[in-house]
Amino acid sequence: MSFNTIQSKSYIRAATLCSKSEQNLFKIKNKLLRWGLSNEETISVLERLKEEKFIDEKRYAESFVRDKFKFNKWGKTKIACQLRFEQIPEDLINSSISIINKKEYRCTLLKLIEDKNNSIKEPDKYKRQAKLFRFAQSKGFESEITYSVIKDVLK
Repeated sequence: MSFNTIQSKSYIRAATLCSKSEQNLFKIKNKLLRWGLSNEETISVLERLKEEKFIDEKRYAESFVRDKFKFNKWGKTKIACQLRFEQIPEDLINSSISIINKKEYRCTLLKLIEDKNNSIKEPDKYKRQAKLFRFAQSKGFESEITYSVIKDVLK
């Protein structure tokens, strides 16, 4: 596969970007189009990047899940929503999210809820519970586990 000058420069630029941090097809495709490549040129550059393992959707999704859970304390719902936005296939989203340890997931939510509970100055039990629930939902945690953890914290 031979590239023209613009494709070669764009390929090198994209490969450099991919070697510095995990990237996915959606992000790189948008960048290539912004750099002035046509759809056909973009597709050929993306194929070469995939062949040479600069872009790997599975690797990206797993890395994304680990990072957002560990550093941002996001729940599975928020992580999955963001991956869908980045056009990661649903099967990869599900398999990547399954790498989160259930015990660690619950402990993370428990710590977040305890910290938030200590910062809330609401004396009414039901209003406090609602605030904690909304907080956990905004972080992307599922309703069932959120209710369970809030119940344990507010005993």
